[in-house]
Amino acid sequence: MKALTSVPAALVCAALALPAAAQAPAPAADTTSSAAAQESTAAKHVSAAADVARKLEAEERMRALLRAAKGVFIVPAYGRAALGVGGAGGAGVLLVHRSDGTWSDPVFYNTGGLSLGLQAGIESGAYVLVLNNDKAVQEFLKKNNFGLNAKAGITVVNWNKMAQASGGTGDVVAWSDTKGLFGDVLTLEFNDIRFNQRLTNAYYRRTLSASDVVASKTSNAQAAPLVQAVSAAAGTTR
Repeated sequence: MKALTSVPAALVCAALALPAAAQAPAPAADTTSSAAAQESTAAKHVSAAADVARKLEAEERMRALLRAAKGVFIVPAYGRAALGVGGAGGAGVLLVHRSDGTWSDPVFYNTGGLSLGLQAGIESGAYVLVLNNDKAVQEFLKKNNFGLNAKAGITVVNWNKMAQASGGTGDVVAWSDTKGLFGDVLTLEFNDIRFNQRLTNAYYRRTLSASDVVASKTSNAQAAPLVQAVSAAAGTTR
């Protein structure tokens, strides 16, 4: 009887021990792979945003706006072209214009829909939101999910229709490289903007808030082309 009971016990111990030892490294490998994929995705967004920023340098009125701006939010691809990349609307990066004239490294966000002005038949394009005051910047830094709209006390003006505005340029000016993306509507609404913690963490390889990034508590040398492109468009320095 003793021999019969000792064999199953040994087999049970082996069965319990071997799978645990074999499976232990797997979660670490999966985590590393996921982090690398997120970092690669973030780097692609930054590179695409730099291409958009270079287009702004050719726009005299945009250069003037950026020179006085408190921040800029760049979405390299909006609409169907962005699905599966940045969520329902697209992935964007925020750079803040510091008091010393330099621009911060990027913070990552996802965007939802444009509730007004999106012209029928326009399926994709890049857009830029120039943040003209601290109020607009703080919407990005203080909230994880928010909108830039009248409900939040933010006025977003269509850059192509600014000449029609009677009350200045608004808190935010929206520019697009796609003709007709915002239609003929003067005042726009941007809803469901969400801080992307995963991309931000992956890009800087540590856990950070949006405020941490803009306060220079971290940096990534790969962001230099984007920061330089925004600086050049604004006529400022790194």
